[in-house]
Amino acid sequence: MADAGGMVSGREGGRDGDLDFGVLQEVLGFHVTLVNVVTLELFERHVGEPLGLRKAEYSLLMLLLANGPTPARRLAQTLRLSAPQLTMMVDRMQEARWLRRERNPADRRAQFIVLTRDGEALSRRAAQLSRTMEQELTSCLSAAERAMLIELLRKVATYRIAVPTEVEPG
Repeated sequence: MADAGGMVSGREGGRDGDLDFGVLQEVLGFHVTLVNVVTLELFERHVGEPLGLRKAEYSLLMLLLANGPTPARRLAQTLRLSAPQLTMMVDRMQEARWLRRERNPADRRAQFIVLTRDGEALSRRAAQLSRTMEQELTSCLSAAERAMLIELLRKVATYRIAVPTEVEPG
């Protein structure tokens, strides 16, 4: 826990000892990075290692489980992946027989990404394992705090970087 000066006590601050976070105390990205480390460790222990899944693969499976066949472009946008990144991931997952590509009947140029029977079973197992992970991760939060945290993170995640316009030299 940080005091008014940004000091973190060794007992409550865990591995951080008595470091003064200084400016970092107010830097959202720093705290998001620390949380990312914790969530990654929990993901690997609960879902990643047991099922042989990467974070992005898990997210893709969960989106397909929730939405059914989905255009590849929408998946790439939602996961903040470039088209080549999504293609490589889908190729790997298709090799593993977790999903397949299908032509969109309304637009033959576009493809839907579809769970296979094996992919659906894996997705349901991953969803089940992630519940335990989430319970462990949020055990220090009330239900209202957890909901508020998710709402705030969604707001931050929708931030779009503004591209500055060039100023003509005067």
